[in-house]
Amino acid sequence: MVLFLSRSDLESVLTMTDAINVVEQAFDEFARKTAKVPLRVPIEVEKEEGIILFMPAYLEQMEAMSCKVVSVFKNNPQLYNLPTIHAAVLLIDPKTGQILSIMDGSYLTAMRTGGVSGVATKYLARKYAKKVGLIGAGVQAATQLWAVCEVRPIEEAKVYSIDPIERLEAFAKKMIDKLNTPVSVAKSSKEAVEDADIVLTATWSKTPTFSGDWIKPGTHINGIGSYTPEMQEVDVITVKKAKIVVDSFEASFSEAGDLIIPLNNGEITKDHIYAELGELVIGQKDGRTSEDEITFFKSVGMAIQDASAAKHAYLVAKENNIGTKISF
Repeated sequence: MVLFLSRSDLESVLTMTDAINVVEQAFDEFARKTAKVPLRVPIEVEKEEGIILFMPAYLEQMEAMSCKVVSVFKNNPQLYNLPTIHAAVLLIDPKTGQILSIMDGSYLTAMRTGGVSGVATKYLARKYAKKVGLIGAGVQAATQLWAVCEVRPIEEAKVYSIDPIERLEAFAKKMIDKLNTPVSVAKSSKEAVEDADIVLTATWSKTPTFSGDWIKPGTHINGIGSYTPEMQEVDVITVKKAKIVVDSFEASFSEAGDLIIPLNNGEITKDHIYAELGELVIGQKDGRTSEDEITFFKSVGMAIQDASAAKHAYLVAKENNIGTKISF
């Protein structure tokens, strides 16, 4: 029997604290070389401005194996009144190869992406960071803010997006209700980031969303929106100023436009990239080393995040008799 877990099932078994913890364990394994995670396989659907990604991973110590199929079609909300991201995850028993669970991947993706930013913030943001500047107001932006509030004593957040003001106001109200933290709408990206201790970007932008000249000393930035060589949320000024940590060197040099563009233009070299996140987790390299340094975590997303979160959700659901058992 295979356990099917819907979005509502996952909402009842996977908290942000859990997501942060299991994703941290996954990056521990990645750094210790007990994870197998091939580069994801993309299929682009140019005429619809969409992409479908196939993402397998195996975590030996966590005994977690999964494959996620995720689609990102940026025009869905405007054209079809559908979410931008759709996904499904297969959780597989690494001892037998049997499918253990099929689960909604959209919520899992949002949570595990928030989780990795929570881990990065834990190691790179100043301990008493209190103000957040958020660029983007979608599902991913919501879990980014949620995760940061889990690991730092956030007292204020400002959100900016090119979306209509009504959507921004609705987003702010939703996050206030969820996090019990003041969230206001900024009139510009400059207003959102110029006084922030932590900046979060979660957009589809192909051009920088703010200027590095607006970032104050000591700021930490999580960039999670750009995931192709052509996309760029964070400008070269910021990249050159910052201590840069990535989820994976291999993936970032293949997919992260924020880094590939300045690399190709000769504005930085690969040596400018300080570390992978897993190296900070296992203590191989230090995270933040001064109050004034600017730090930048660039994530393109890794399947180890899905595998770790899916395994945890499955175990909790099974223990609490949540989900629907199905047979093929």
